[in-house]
Amino acid sequence: MLTAFARAFQTPDLRKKLLFTLGIIVLFRVGAHVPVPGVSFENVNQCMNMAESNSGLFGLVNMFSGGALLQLTIFALGIMPYITASIILQLLVVVIPRLEQLKKEGQSGQAKITQYTRYLTVALSVLQATGLVATARSGALFPQCPVGREIVPNDGVFTTVVMVICMTAGSGLIMWLGELITDRGIGNGMSILMFISIAAGFPGALWAIKQQGKLAGGWIEFGVVILAGLAMVVLVVFVEQAQRRIPVQYAKRMIGRRSYGGTSTYIPLKVNQAGIIPVIFASSLLYIPALVVQFSNSQAGWADWIQANLTQQSSPLYISVYFLLIVFFAFFYVAITFNPEEVADNMKKYGGFIPGIRAGRPTAEYLSYVLNRITWPGSLYLGLIALVPTVALVGFGAQQNFPFGGTSILIIVGVGLETVKQIESQLQQRHYEGFLR
Repeated sequence: MLTAFARAFQTPDLRKKLLFTLGIIVLFRVGAHVPVPGVSFENVNQCMNMAESNSGLFGLVNMFSGGALLQLTIFALGIMPYITASIILQLLVVVIPRLEQLKKEGQSGQAKITQYTRYLTVALSVLQATGLVATARSGALFPQCPVGREIVPNDGVFTTVVMVICMTAGSGLIMWLGELITDRGIGNGMSILMFISIAAGFPGALWAIKQQGKLAGGWIEFGVVILAGLAMVVLVVFVEQAQRRIPVQYAKRMIGRRSYGGTSTYIPLKVNQAGIIPVIFASSLLYIPALVVQFSNSQAGWADWIQANLTQQSSPLYISVYFLLIVFFAFFYVAITFNPEEVADNMKKYGGFIPGIRAGRPTAEYLSYVLNRITWPGSLYLGLIALVPTVALVGFGAQQNFPFGGTSILIIVGVGLETVKQIESQLQQRHYEGFLR
């Protein structure tokens, strides 16, 4: 990987793209520390210093915003509205025929879907910004802080509207910065910004573990966490690269005087076909009961039961429900994103077949059978990786801001692998000598 980056900096046009991407990243991190007008920065800092960790009810969104959410900056919403909009559009493509038709139209249809994603991102940003401002004014953002209700001193309508507009504009600016990296940088703009947001919290979390450690000044705990993180990275890289290759043979066809086909290829089915989406779905769904209890301020028995079983990460019921939700959403997402019948029809149309399997419906049934078999280990792997922070919290008494959490490590490794592949592919295009010298 380091060799690829060194070669990239030696290539003039790639060096410009890398420096441009680094400039956008610096601008993105600066915006994550600029407070929104109307926020008491002193009170926010006081509450941040008193908070034991940045996880909890808003932990997922705060992680994707690089810690900007709890600081109420102009980039407080981070990349989360765009991620949510992209997932919603991806799900709607399956159920709305018009969107499915646009997807089949190629680049022009994809551009239209991207435009719809932008509009939905702005709408979601307005809703999330309004909810965040209301949460900050009510004191629920830092419930244990004595000045939690004084984060927004002025609760007037004008101040609220200005804060919502600034956060929405910040979310739109993040979306534009990501597209700039995709067009003029090294590609995968949104994924890179997500990578930077999560990685920005790693140094502080690791140093907090060192300061809270008791063995050799905390260096032993620090070293154990580093070794555990490296082991998780190796495991995630191994599973993310694992795939089942289904061989496909194309029959030879004569069109005019030329013969086509007669080649062998394969269909790569990844073990983790769903990626990080099931973990995000499960985390978001488990936040709903806690959100209802927090805003209802109810002292009833059902509220106490939710607080004891569905809010505490050390609860056995929470661990079981979280794991089962991840497994369920892994199968659900794979089922709606990979259509075996469509793949079988395309293979049959172009004269392709799987050796030993008849074309058409038997091929679709075989693909569905293989996909279900490899989704089981992929879903169990996602569930186990996502439970690493909980296991660290229960078994070792670690803080909830355990740096190598399941969601963060999956995203960082996945984006890192994809970025390296992008750079290597561009290097191959520029250093390919060709047949004539």
